[in-house]
Amino acid sequence: MVPVTERETLFSIGDLAARTGLSVKTIRFWSDEGLVPPADRSAAGYRLYDAESVARLELVRTLRNLGLDVKTVRSVLAQQSSLADVADAHAKALDAEIRTLRVRRAVLRSVARRNSSTEELRIMTEMANLSAAERQRIIDAFVDEAFAGIEPDAPGAHIANGMRSMPAVLPDDPSPAQVDAWIELAELVSEKDFRDRCREMAVTGAAATEPPVMLDMEAARGPAEDGTDPASPEAATLLESLVPAGTDRAALADRMATFTDARVERYWSLLGTLNGWPQRPATVPVAEWLIAALRAHG
Repeated sequence: MVPVTERETLFSIGDLAARTGLSVKTIRFWSDEGLVPPADRSAAGYRLYDAESVARLELVRTLRNLGLDVKTVRSVLAQQSSLADVADAHAKALDAEIRTLRVRRAVLRSVARRNSSTEELRIMTEMANLSAAERQRIIDAFVDEAFAGIEPDAPGAHIANGMRSMPAVLPDDPSPAQVDAWIELAELVSEKDFRDRCREMAVTGAAATEPPVMLDMEAARGPAEDGTDPASPEAATLLESLVPAGTDRAALADRMATFTDARVERYWSLLGTLNGWPQRPATVPVAEWLIAALRAHG
């Protein structure tokens, strides 16, 4: 027989169900699995639970809601030894659940703003609900494939190094624009043509034996945006001031073309959105204008 003073601090399965909103069947199953063992038994053999059992039960519910299977939950609980430990683990699990809910909220806001189709919603939800580690693996796989064999200290390997080091992490509380950026980024790095293009840039840069000729892109922005003909005398005059004497202009144009791609520039722009960096003016249209001018006045 359990003493009256102790009975007053113990709960039956029915009491736990009333306190937590869980069904008696679910609590009994979790108890049978050893996730929430009874603290004692009544004289009639019924299970009784204490305050620590209630805390463990709430933690189990949170972990299960996060998608953990019973075996994994059991492993997590095996590391807990006191009510304080259980409460700490529960708080950490709730933090993870809150991050997941924030991402889902951002996805829904993005869907509402974009008036997305059902298929777009499915793709966006799948991508956004990946764990941070899973999201990073997508980028890591792209980097590993695109830049395999490129030594980090090779001359001209800055493209490979930059894409290796720049974070591509969806924030815990992302804005709709950041959700959109992550979805687009994940789609972009999955394209074989894009991966091949990045590798071409990296291999060419790594094979360089001399520093490349760098032109002042901003000096050409005005003519490029104003629609000045690259073959015009005005363009020829500008090139005289930008290109060092004796430079092989045709070769310079070809090299610039290798490193000019709107999709690669879009990659950096999407990273900027994810990381909250200031957006820079597009340089690809300016580079394309300079390439045309170099070829016209080679």
